Amino acid sequence: MSSGLMNRLKWQDKLFVNGVARHTNYEVSVGDVITVPLEEKEPEYPAENGPIHILYEDAHILAVDKPAGMLIHPSRACMTGTLANRVVGYYHRSGQHCAFHPVTRLDRDTYGIVLLAKNSHVHALLNQLHSRGKLQKTYHALVYGGPEADTGVIDAPIARLPLPSLLRQVSQEGKSSRTEFTVLQRQDSFTKLALRPITGRTHQLRVHCAYMGFPILGDPQYGTEISQEISRQLGLSSQLLCARRLEFIHPVTGRTLCLESEMDADFKSVNSL
Repeated sequence: MSSGLMNRLKWQDKLFVNGVARHTNYEVSVGDVITVPLEEKEPEYPAENGPIHILYEDAHILAVDKPAGMLIHPSRACMTGTLANRVVGYYHRSGQHCAFHPVTRLDRDTYGIVLLAKNSHVHALLNQLHSRGKLQKTYHALVYGGPEADTGVIDAPIARLPLPSLLRQVSQEGKSSRTEFTVLQRQDSFTKLALRPITGRTHQLRVHCAYMGFPILGDPQYGTEISQEISRQLGLSSQLLCARRLEFIHPVTGRTLCLESEMDADFKSVNSL
């Protein structure tokens, strides 16, 4: 249990031993039953009805496919139409008293698997796995051009551009950033890649691909003039970057889970050119 959750439960008198609220300095005995209610507050944003594509669900976690063009979480500027609104609506319809706790996050126009915890305790456990590199993520991307080698590692530090920009760039003053790549298929001027982020910097895959000279098709921020023009000819409104696969050990059951998105970045998008 995270220290933040423990502190919150302590100050709310929500730590029970044999049904009686106790403080953390209470000495327990063999056979005592310790109960911790994991109550979740209703969010400030509205629950919404809308389709969600569930890839996996149990009492502790939920994994869904997020479409391109959808935000993960509401903001002050946009309180509706996000994945969080729909998931909370699903919880309400299915009678689950759960909250929206994203473990993995995707840019608005990146699509594929998003992993969610159903309560703050499981969220903390999954975040610990994530910080230790135990959430193995694989993305598929369709790029303009491609690497000469079929496999390799992109090792280039990433820093934020000066404010007010929210974009990133490769810079020696940035944080260490590494991405493994594998060529899955080559066709004409395009390449399908499997990308495995070793670190987790903002926009890392998009920045690394652009830096290496093979920008992701449909990327409006990091594409080159040529790749953006080809993307316009193809009618691409978002980058062809899919969170395709996620492998991790379930923090409660101890079972290894390997989840795959039913979406992909494939050559169907470029066959019209």
